[in-house]
Amino acid sequence: MKKTSAIQNLVGIIMGSDSDWPIMKGAADVCKEFNVPHEVQVISAHRTPQDLSDYATESHKRGLQVIIAGAGGAAHLPGVTAAFTPLPVIGVPIESKSLKGLDSLLSIVQMPSGIPVATVAINGGRNAGLLAVQILGVRDPKLRQKFLEFKARLAHESRAKNQNLAR
Repeated sequence: MKKTSAIQNLVGIIMGSDSDWPIMKGAADVCKEFNVPHEVQVISAHRTPQDLSDYATESHKRGLQVIIAGAGGAAHLPGVTAAFTPLPVIGVPIESKSLKGLDSLLSIVQMPSGIPVATVAINGGRNAGLLAVQILGVRDPKLRQKFLEFKARLAHESRAKNQNLAR
């Protein structure tokens, strides 16, 4: 996992446990792919609530612009984070053993009015990273252009797959 550094990080990637890292690494990989400075931390809404409060409350003052929060089970991390920060929060439901992530998904997506959390698919760390890049691209024309090029590559790859089927 990447620790915080002296670089002005724009995206905070947090998770309730290091066991979530294989999923959340997808978000970090996207940040690297688009050269977006980011930080990664394990912060539990239940085991270290004061740490989460401090992190989320100070995040915008430290220059973060988006927070991606992954959580399984009760999945309170994204919602509690959103309660403490003015930044957009993207929730990543992590698949759980008992309910296959449906519990996580419903916990994150059912936020009360006034505390929005954008939610991606179960285990959707990569899409969370892509959404963060899109959010940052609203104010950064160079990043937006990189994202447009990424989408063009996706379209090209999809068309190539279609051509392969036609043979």
